[in-house]
Amino acid sequence: MSIPFTREKAPCGKIVDARHHREMDDQGLVIDDVYYSCGCRRTRHEYHDGSARRTVVRHDGKLLADDLDAFE
Repeated sequence: MSIPFTREKAPCGKIVDARHHREMDDQGLVIDDVYYSCGCRRTRHEYHDGSARRTVVRHDGKLLADDLDAFE
């Protein structure tokens, strides 16, 4: 599923259009990505084992966040 948005605040601070993309399966995988028209992006991926990774990348390629939550 992909949903367009207007006037979202991107990680760089600009107010731009964006597209939210989400995919899921029945075993717990969740792909949740936001792409901004300036080139910034936010991602959150939840994996089958319960772990999750969140990244935030500015339009110039600078990594602002890269977090891994691992659950055992």
